[in-house]
Amino acid sequence: MNETINHEEAVYVTPEGLAKLKEELEWRENVRRKEIAQQLAAAKAEGDLSENAGYDEAKYQAGMNEGRILELKQKIKNAVIIESAGPSDTVQLGSTVTIKDLEFGDEEVYTIVGSTESDPGNGRISHKSPMGEALLGRAVGDKVRVNTPGGELTFEILRIG
Repeated sequence: MNETINHEEAVYVTPEGLAKLKEELEWRENVRRKEIAQQLAAAKAEGDLSENAGYDEAKYQAGMNEGRILELKQKIKNAVIIESAGPSDTVQLGSTVTIKDLEFGDEEVYTIVGSTESDPGNGRISHKSPMGEALLGRAVGDKVRVNTPGGELTFEILRIG
């Protein structure tokens, strides 16, 4: 999107991630706003607003929705597209990395993504996470140490794709 944004404001997303952000924004602006407006109108029709829980809830939902709309607009404005990195000598944003836990021998596969798309349960880790930071810039054969809530773990990078 805008390549001149400063590094601190950059929101790194894949093309699919950007499409999801835009889709959510459109839904919140065109569908959710109308639903909330209908809830507010129905609550107002009940009369006294001073003790109307439905009205209070609808106003709360409206505020939450508008806050999310502003957040989505900011993320889209500051989006920096990361493509799948493909084969590379070092781990970078968009890389898919196969690592081996040197204590237990388990192999794990992660794709390094921006924090907006992070989903560790599905193998998508943020470049700002402890694991993501430890892997960035490293090469096949490198051993990396990662501090986790369960203690320090050591991994070897097997493949970068």
